[in-house]
Amino acid sequence: MDNPKLALVSPSKDIEEQILQYKKEHFDYGDMQVHGTGGLAYYDNFNEWLSHINTIKDMNPETGVRTSTFFSKRVSDGKLIGCIKIHHSLSDEIKSGGHIAYGIRPSERKKGYGKAQLELCLEFARQIPLHQVIIACDKDNIASANTAICCGGVLANEFKEDGVIKQHYVIELT
Repeated sequence: MDNPKLALVSPSKDIEEQILQYKKEHFDYGDMQVHGTGGLAYYDNFNEWLSHINTIKDMNPETGVRTSTFFSKRVSDGKLIGCIKIHHSLSDEIKSGGHIAYGIRPSERKKGYGKAQLELCLEFARQIPLHQVIIACDKDNIASANTAICCGGVLANEFKEDGVIKQHYVIELT
């Protein structure tokens, strides 16, 4: 897919069923996490998760950082394709995780959606305004690294966390 058309939408009660289907697809695929969702995998109650997302949009009481969470939906049919979250700043507690985390639903991977979703989030990052973002991924997560690189990411460092080698990619927004 050369130029997938996506739009970012905020999580809401209106798309609850689609979000739950998105989560289920990840679990059915064997994913233990649902990346970019602000912990959706850890909530059994949708309303509690949505309340959490709305709280951290203003300010996460644990980190002191604002975090915006979006789903990307395909414009042609409204299907939720991915999820992406962006920290408006970084505190010491979350610095190793970077500014942006993202994921694409298993059935839609390898179609160019990751890049399209990240490009939309980078537009949002410029509006915050951020001048640079850091994206963190496991070294063996080649798809995530390639997505960052395709959007201008440059490998800044590697480090070990909980026995896993992680990478930081920096994208300059100015």
